[in-house]
Amino acid sequence: MAGLSIAHRAALAQIIDTVPDRTLRQLTQAVGTMAGERALELSLMLREAGRDRARRMRGLNALAPLFRPRADGVAGLTFPAALLPRIWKIVAAGQADVVGHLDPRSDYQDDSHQVSTVCARLFAAAAAAVRDQPEVVWPLNLNDTGGSPLGREPRLQTLAHVCDFGGLAHRALPSLKAWVGRPDGDQIAELRLLLRDAASISEDGAQTLLEILFAHLTQAPLVLRLVANASHAAPRESFLSGSELATFVDRLIDAAEARAARIDAYRPGDPVEPLRADLEWVAQFLKETDSAVPARAESAWGKRIRRVRLGVSRSLGGQLGRVDQALDRAMPMVRVAAAGPVRREIPDLELPIDPDFREKALVALDLVRVTRSLTGPFGCDGQRLALTADLTARLIAYADLALEEVHAGDAGDGVLAGQRVMMAAEFLERIECETEGRAVRRRVAAAGLLVKGVSPKAA
Repeated sequence: MAGLSIAHRAALAQIIDTVPDRTLRQLTQAVGTMAGERALELSLMLREAGRDRARRMRGLNALAPLFRPRADGVAGLTFPAALLPRIWKIVAAGQADVVGHLDPRSDYQDDSHQVSTVCARLFAAAAAAVRDQPEVVWPLNLNDTGGSPLGREPRLQTLAHVCDFGGLAHRALPSLKAWVGRPDGDQIAELRLLLRDAASISEDGAQTLLEILFAHLTQAPLVLRLVANASHAAPRESFLSGSELATFVDRLIDAAEARAARIDAYRPGDPVEPLRADLEWVAQFLKETDSAVPARAESAWGKRIRRVRLGVSRSLGGQLGRVDQALDRAMPMVRVAAAGPVRREIPDLELPIDPDFREKALVALDLVRVTRSLTGPFGCDGQRLALTADLTARLIAYADLALEEVHAGDAGDGVLAGQRVMMAAEFLERIECETEGRAVRRRVAAAGLLVKGVSPKAA
């Protein structure tokens, strides 16, 4: 059987270039089991593509996050994703004598120094490629500007400038985790030395290097620790607000304000997970600003941060205050005569369970559960603790009253009554009162209320 033609290879190469990494690995495994000359040639093409991507990932890893949007939506320096493979193709062709050093060593020896040298050379070649071959790196028909309002030409200049710092960024990455954790004196000195080296390359070199490191941080507020540790003096707001580092604080405050607005727009019944993510982000932001870059209350930053804190506190407090209303609709009560003129409220066991009200109550209780460790930074911890205690007492009392009705023979439908008590148990477990919820479930099971045909009196 004839092998692949030149046209076939060209077409397949274009397809392979667009395949995600995971799919490429799956295709490589699948085609490797096929027989035939064409399958063998395709298998070799796939393996070569996989090796090339692994080299690219290792060689250009320091700048790779700049070619995809930040997952958290915080503003940052980004470029179109299509540019990275184009840059690598030019660099790999021109530096073919060194890219092989990016492959893992078979003897498992430490090759970090060698790889660092190779990466510095590759990034220098990348900067030259962007400046000398802009039409190849960024074709005119590629209109994507990477989320930036700037056009192609200024973005190309910025990209070339960023590539100049790729080697420094590669050297910095192994220490990034320490710098945003609890760095010791030597580690802080290393950070400041790297930033000094960056500043010697260009006037905005420190800012550019921090921009690259920021792209590697999945938790954006942690950049404030980098900013603080990068400052030779104490991280005073008066120093930072007048420096190029102020841009990171401004971006984070913008992102916190956007999240505060989403938190305020949350309404009962909306999915609770996006709300939790926003609360976690804002809580971490407030924690970092309080510790790393404390802002004066009367300053512009201080006023904006205070508005975020107060706004989220008010929104979260209001949302917690509406949880009782959701339970009122899901667990209706009815007033009955007790002794003489006295009337009391008991569960309405004749009313079928409304699935919509039940689901909204569950979502409301999810809010109580997921905010367990998030209410403190917003001053709502006491409200949540009191609410949890009230809900626990209310749900247990509801189950007690319902079972009393059943045992007194006042419940018309024992199965429906059992379902309502089981719903109370489910609500208890939703707010992490598992022991109380299991106790209620055992009482229902002991009474046999969920077995059709069993009368309340017999139970």
